[in-house]
Amino acid sequence: MTQLDLLLESFKRNGRVNAFLLEALTPADFDLSDGQGGWSIERHLRHMAGFRVGWLWNISREHADPLLDHSRKDADGDPMWRWQESPPTELGAALSAGDKAAVKAVEAHLQSGQPFADPWKERAYGSNPAHFLQHTIVHDSHHRGQIMALLRMNGRSKEQMDKLEDHWAIWRE
Repeated sequence: MTQLDLLLESFKRNGRVNAFLLEALTPADFDLSDGQGGWSIERHLRHMAGFRVGWLWNISREHADPLLDHSRKDADGDPMWRWQESPPTELGAALSAGDKAAVKAVEAHLQSGQPFADPWKERAYGSNPAHFLQHTIVHDSHHRGQIMALLRMNGRSKEQMDKLEDHWAIWRE
């Protein structure tokens, strides 16, 4: 297995963990927060999904295109994200579509040998386009941890939290 194959497998497993978490949430869970001004579970998930399209818009616009609604524009005149105002139950589709677009972008740039665009001159993913996938895994993990903490602090039982931890089996395959 090449290093890229291993990373692509890890990225796919990350998507499966996201799907596992989404399946475990009830409609009421999306509104849970820390009660002190922190993000709700829905906002964490929406941010995770929006992360993909936001970065792709900056580094590989042609790969962001399937994630955009060109009939709606934001304040800057740019097309809006397709899931901008979707119900939280549709965020699984947003994450999945974003994952597919991210992999296509990385594969295309690796095959062409061309780096991603760098409009902010910050050298993001400059050494290898595959770093975008690594960044996404780390970013998702950060927010999933926050979601787990919100579920725990809002009354999920030990047994329910233990069931949510079953996603670790995905990483042991």
